[in-house]
Amino acid sequence: MSDFDAIFVGAGHNSLACATHLALKGWKTAVFERNPVSGGAVKTREATLPGFRHDLGAMNLSLFAGSAFHRKYANELKAAGLEFAPVADCFASVFPDGRWFGVSSDIEKTVARLTEFSAEDAATWRRLAGGFMGEAEHLFRLLGSPMSGRALAGTAWNLWRKKGVSGALDTGKLLLSSPRAWLDDTFASPHVKATLAAWGMHLDFAPDIAGGAVFPYLESMANQSFGMVIGKGGADTIIMALEGMLTAAGGRIFHNADVAEILTQDGKATGIRLADGETHTATKALIAGVAPGALPGKLLPKGSGNAGFDTAMKKFRHAPGTMMIHLALDGLPDWTAGAELKNFAYVHVAPSLDQMAKTYAQAVAGLLPDEPVLVVGQPTAIDPSRAPEGKHVLWVQVRALPAEVRGDAAGTIAPGHWDAIKDAYADRALALIEKNAPGLAQKILGRAVLSPIDLERDNPNLVGGDQICGSHHIAQNFLFRPAPGFAAWNTPVRNLHLVGAATWPGAGTGAGSGFMLAQRLAGA
Repeated sequence: MSDFDAIFVGAGHNSLACATHLALKGWKTAVFERNPVSGGAVKTREATLPGFRHDLGAMNLSLFAGSAFHRKYANELKAAGLEFAPVADCFASVFPDGRWFGVSSDIEKTVARLTEFSAEDAATWRRLAGGFMGEAEHLFRLLGSPMSGRALAGTAWNLWRKKGVSGALDTGKLLLSSPRAWLDDTFASPHVKATLAAWGMHLDFAPDIAGGAVFPYLESMANQSFGMVIGKGGADTIIMALEGMLTAAGGRIFHNADVAEILTQDGKATGIRLADGETHTATKALIAGVAPGALPGKLLPKGSGNAGFDTAMKKFRHAPGTMMIHLALDGLPDWTAGAELKNFAYVHVAPSLDQMAKTYAQAVAGLLPDEPVLVVGQPTAIDPSRAPEGKHVLWVQVRALPAEVRGDAAGTIAPGHWDAIKDAYADRALALIEKNAPGLAQKILGRAVLSPIDLERDNPNLVGGDQICGSHHIAQNFLFRPAPGFAAWNTPVRNLHLVGAATWPGAGTGAGSGFMLAQRLAGA
């Protein structure tokens, strides 16, 4: 048995960022991870063939690069090996009529493409990009602050002081609008609308779900203003750098260490018991980087002592699942819409708002969508080091899918367990890419398919293959994430805290929950 100031359950990037800050403040910290490696949903592995490095989950590291944690520790992270690969051609979409639209950090390139669809939209884009820094100040302040009355009041006051009542109402409307409502109010071209709406699907916001407009807005304008970054050599560059910083500061990381129980006494968390029976004591804090449902009756066998909290954790709503398809390729896809598409980090195959809404509805109903939304990542277009010379990897995210399959909207795959049907459904997804990039099948050297259930097996936080660890719909966001009264990473058990994508400010690689909790515990 060992004594620590702080113990962490799980080694995701939020836990590692929190542990690192505490260790640098003099805390004796220990991280316990059930898997042989750290990272949670940020891992890079040779999933197909030797020499081909695939990001198993997150690929886009822009949120980490722009995070408060990175701003504070940029030099230390760089010294520990963190390296980014900048992206100029950020994201694009291809359409059934053979056209495409894409956003590059060079605004003249973006506007030229927009003009081919709508001169009005091109002018609107310039206006939005020109005003983005002023709007982003308020949105980033909101997303980067604790969910407390004081922080919200400060954000509201700053917003009113700088934008006035009318401007503040505009920001409020953006935060409450659905992607379709904002896009219909803002743009004319259906191609442009579909390109931006695809980003809502990344965070469980189908086109008609309230509260989803801010994500297409932020992603498109941030990419236009700053570009994008991915990890040099793989997304796990941030994990390796965090581990290096943490251990250099005296922190310890235990792998293959499955935490079976959080120990409590008199309503206070006191330590952990591992699956092998070994126990460790935490004197100041115990931080769980787990999905909410893992607490009551599991890590807390007798519950938290607060029936309302326990019920809320059990009823925490997860988003539909995701399938990941990793390909080792002899060459990048030959997109028929335009050779320039080979330069983009992401190419979405999501033809319209209506199709995205239909896909989402089918998944929620337990059906395999007849036409899933595809996020096709081309990391080796930016970072060739991830594959042998002249070869490439393709990162395909298939959204949105049911965790339990009750039927097939296309009527061709018999319902069954994902283990039995995942390859057939992967074939359907790849056929959509083949339709837009003929010859892809002949370029495939190796393939790995991870179903929603495979994702959960590797990382129990991805319940049902939910890669964002919980729906971000308004009723489960802001002051309601993960439940009303517990948006400050607190729980009813003293000294027990919850971090990760299930907590404020939600999913992404920004390490916001981990760093804000660390500052609350040990100061800035």
